[in-house]
Amino acid sequence: MNIRLSDNFTYRKLLRFTLPSMVMMIFTSIYGVVDGFFVSNYVGKTPFAAINLIMPFLMMLGAVGFMIGAGGSALVAMTLGKGDDKKANSIFSLLIYIVIGTGLLFSLLGIVFTEPVAVFLGASGEMLPYCVEYGRVILLALVPFMLQNVFQSFLITAERPTLGLVVTTVSGCANMLLDWLFMAVLQWGITGAAYATAAAQVIGGVIPLVYFILPNNSRLRLGRTSLDKKAIGKACLNGSSEFMTNISMSIVSMIYNFQLMKYAGEDGVSAYGVLMYVGFIFIAAYLGFSVGSAPIVGYHYGAKNSGELKELFRKSLIIIGIMTVVLFALAELFARPISMIFVNYDAGLLEMTVGAFRIHALSFIVSGFNIYGSGFFTALNNGLISALISFGRTLVFQVIAVLLLPMILGTEGIWFAGVAAEGAAIVLTVFCFIKKRKDYNYA
Repeated sequence: MNIRLSDNFTYRKLLRFTLPSMVMMIFTSIYGVVDGFFVSNYVGKTPFAAINLIMPFLMMLGAVGFMIGAGGSALVAMTLGKGDDKKANSIFSLLIYIVIGTGLLFSLLGIVFTEPVAVFLGASGEMLPYCVEYGRVILLALVPFMLQNVFQSFLITAERPTLGLVVTTVSGCANMLLDWLFMAVLQWGITGAAYATAAAQVIGGVIPLVYFILPNNSRLRLGRTSLDKKAIGKACLNGSSEFMTNISMSIVSMIYNFQLMKYAGEDGVSAYGVLMYVGFIFIAAYLGFSVGSAPIVGYHYGAKNSGELKELFRKSLIIIGIMTVVLFALAELFARPISMIFVNYDAGLLEMTVGAFRIHALSFIVSGFNIYGSGFFTALNNGLISALISFGRTLVFQVIAVLLLPMILGTEGIWFAGVAAEGAAIVLTVFCFIKKRKDYNYA
């Protein structure tokens, strides 16, 4: 039996509805780890560092997909909650068409400027051609990558979270299989890694697109639309936190790389790459729950069902609290085995990575509440508060910490920067929860 957004959500039903999103996010991060494993072990340390150096630029170009997916799905869910299915479908269609057009433009510009951007980020010598080669292939698939990010949210709003999980699973399996074929068997090097990722993104973006074009039994379908500037602005404002998160993470990654090249050299960049690959597995559970529960919050807010909204808020915080304990324990327990997957060939690099990961794991204690807080306000269509939390945790506090702490603690200060940033962000998140509780009547 399908779970509807209009249902009364018990703990069991809330977990059942959000579980596909959590599994989808975790699986996405796992196949990212497999990507990194093949590059690090079959291509080499320098290409692995090159991918980590150019990746922030690629993620920045794809950030519009995250913004419209999160902000647009919140707007569409609220519109469905008000009972206006026709307008909801018109807004949905308009936003998808905008993503396609924007993606084509960004893809072209990105391909042209890949090399100068790589040089600006610090690539030189042997690393530069790896950055350019990988980046230009990935940019060929930018449109489906952006669509994949958009549909992760809209499939949940369409009450089809399981389909989103299936698409992500197929896409991820394809990526892992092609990684093995292109790098381990055919030995195509970093080009093989890029083509494997690009092919997976095409699968992840095109399958949902075809589903929404063809007749389906969900509440959303692509069709005719009209220009609605107010809806576009509202969706972009709603999703500004997700946009800022991705832009900020990219900018911060660049700053981390600059600092690591200064304090630890190429090994530091490689260790940070492992942190980003593996760390995302742990926060993916938080992201998945936040994305999966957002349409429910948006729907009941639109329907003015404050009783259900209060229960959703309370139950969500309890679920995240339990997840926090489990994920932190797992991170500390498996820091060494996970690090050995990537850098077991270099003893010095392995010890640096293990130490960095154990410090970084402390951030998992509070990051779940910060991620949920930002997503919760996006679902309430308050993009300003959502962006404030996101902007603080992913950019302002991170930049301050990564620039100041190394002056006191050296390289270890870089690893503690994320912990300090999340600690400062939780204060801001709690303040926003308390400040806005009467405005939205969720507590």
